[in-house]
Amino acid sequence: MSLQIIFDFLTAKDAKAAQSTQRKITLMSNLCALCEKSLRSLRLIIIAFLNIFSLLFAQQTEQDSIKIIEIKVVEIIATQSIEVIPAQKLSGEELHRLNSHSVADAIRYFSGIQIKDFGGIGGIKTVDIRSMGTNHVGVFYDGIQLGNAQNGQIDLGKFSLDNIEEISLYNGQKSEIFQSAKDFGSAGNVYLRTRRPKFENNKKFNIRALFRTGSFGLANPSVLWEQKITKTISSSINAEYLFSTGKYKFRYRKVNPDGSVAWDTTAIRQNGDIQAFRIEAGLFGEAKKMNWNAKVYFYDSERGIPGAIVNNVWHHSQRQWDRNFFTQASFTAPLHRRYELLAHVKYAHDYLRYLNPDTTLLFINNKYVQQEIYTCIAQKVNLYKQWEISLATDFQWNTLETNLKNFAKPQRYTTLVALATAAEVWRIRLQASILGTFINDKTERNPHKPLDTEVLLLFKKAFTPAVFISCKPIKKEEFHIRAFYKRAFRMPTFNELYYTDIGNAALNPEHATQYNFGLQYNKLFKKGIIEMLMLKTDAYYNEITNKIIAVPKGNNQFRWMMMNIGFVKILGIDAVAQLNWKFPYDIRLQTQINYTFQKAQDFSDPTDNDPYFGTYRGQIAYIPWHNGSFTLKFTFRTYELNYSFIYVGERYHASANIRENYEQPWYTHDISIGKEFRFKKWNFKISAEVNNILNQQYEVVLNYPMPGTNFKVILRFEI
Repeated sequence: MSLQIIFDFLTAKDAKAAQSTQRKITLMSNLCALCEKSLRSLRLIIIAFLNIFSLLFAQQTEQDSIKIIEIKVVEIIATQSIEVIPAQKLSGEELHRLNSHSVADAIRYFSGIQIKDFGGIGGIKTVDIRSMGTNHVGVFYDGIQLGNAQNGQIDLGKFSLDNIEEISLYNGQKSEIFQSAKDFGSAGNVYLRTRRPKFENNKKFNIRALFRTGSFGLANPSVLWEQKITKTISSSINAEYLFSTGKYKFRYRKVNPDGSVAWDTTAIRQNGDIQAFRIEAGLFGEAKKMNWNAKVYFYDSERGIPGAIVNNVWHHSQRQWDRNFFTQASFTAPLHRRYELLAHVKYAHDYLRYLNPDTTLLFINNKYVQQEIYTCIAQKVNLYKQWEISLATDFQWNTLETNLKNFAKPQRYTTLVALATAAEVWRIRLQASILGTFINDKTERNPHKPLDTEVLLLFKKAFTPAVFISCKPIKKEEFHIRAFYKRAFRMPTFNELYYTDIGNAALNPEHATQYNFGLQYNKLFKKGIIEMLMLKTDAYYNEITNKIIAVPKGNNQFRWMMMNIGFVKILGIDAVAQLNWKFPYDIRLQTQINYTFQKAQDFSDPTDNDPYFGTYRGQIAYIPWHNGSFTLKFTFRTYELNYSFIYVGERYHASANIRENYEQPWYTHDISIGKEFRFKKWNFKISAEVNNILNQQYEVVLNYPMPGTNFKVILRFEI
């Protein structure tokens, strides 16, 4: 191209043609200079080339016919290193193809995960990563942690996938030091990233509507509106309503220790209904690398609590009301070429009412109100080209009020300070951090007698380090070796410390230690039908000390006490294999296998070694030795077919690994088909799915039967 321009200049017939060619030479010279200055930035080279290329074509001679060529700018972002500890991720269309309604349903497909599901759409669902316990899992919503100071557990069944763009799971912590101090605090983290507005072809707004219906009397409409306000500011609002009767048939069969059948019957699950409404609105801004967003979230639900099937009781009358509200904002900006600032702020108000009207057991009508104020300031400095350091400081205030008598009315002041550094030398990436946690609890001994009220203070502190390393030994191969060591700290919840007749203010916090060693290999194929191969495996060893457990107090089953006696050792292996295929005629196929082996043993009390009732060295409750999943995703132009298989092996519902506590393995087969349509500017998609095709009768939690075969139809409309 440059030789042709020089030739045109030398052979120009008139001054006008020479002047036109001179402009081309000037532009080409500028391009060369720009390439020299931007050699290390592939993105700038490509954008400059496309701009100059379009100008050269725009300046045609008068004899040429005028042609307008529109060139779309392609932005390529090249990263110099992969994550130290890569995440398991589900995002975009891949996430929405799964036979899942809630976040809890989707993350079942990750390795190293155990879900406690109490049945049906309205059943409570919590997650456990690598047998560390639900309270050791941090759940982050758009970068800010969801809190529950009352019981420390987040019900992932409340969070719909309709507005979720990506779910990612990190063992240890996220491979990023520019984050809040809370990100360094948990043994494992789940990140929920909501959809951020994107506008193509000069669109000013996006609209998406969905409607789901199917088994259990399901009616689930939702709508999303995204609006472009200015070039740098956009907004979104998403609303959803969910209704379900929660009724489904199940077969209940119990076998006596001698092998005889105690009972075998079919019944309909009752009191599993739910009505829920969710609305969230967001405001997003970008300008000169500065990024900010603000969000308001509101969730309101009423649900029945199905209860356990015991003592021939098939119907329960307990109810639960939830009303959750939070507003949060985030801001990130590079204030200098070597300095970046991150800020978070959040306020949350959570209301919970639990009603047990059955006076034959114990009449309960408890109401709880939690409040939270959270702020974070994080700073990152690039000390050198491949070396950076960060400092994050978080402050959080929590309070819990209830209508219980003689309740302590706790207030918790939490300060977290995290110092972290990351460096890359040769093909080795290092990351290290230390987190300081300082917690002050303030309670009242006689809150109903203000004159006699005595303020009690509880102070706890801990320092927890972490070290991560990743190495790429072969330059031309995407083969990585990684390892990490991390300490984690969990403060007892308000219920564990202060709940009337149950709490124990002398409880010590739990401490967890994690060791991990892993390998990962990625391969892209330029020829043939195989596009990509990914193999990943991790071996890990965890310990938990001062395990907090509940034990009966006296002969009353409604009176328990909290105490520290637990010590758990966990040895496990996670393995993932993924293969992507590309066939002629736009046929694509993706297959993935996840497998987890875990040996999680209770070493709490060496004297508790009775061969029949002893729990020493027993596999802890609900942790299977083997579990895994297989997914297959097939697409042909506008058609798609998805199949998934989930398997959970044998386990026990108590640390006494005896026959009476044995839980059988269970598995499910799920399948869905979908078709996309387009009419002018409108996009339509219809899909149908069938879950638990073989009508497997199983329980995730003892005496909580799960649904058999069920179906769902989904209609989606976008403009």
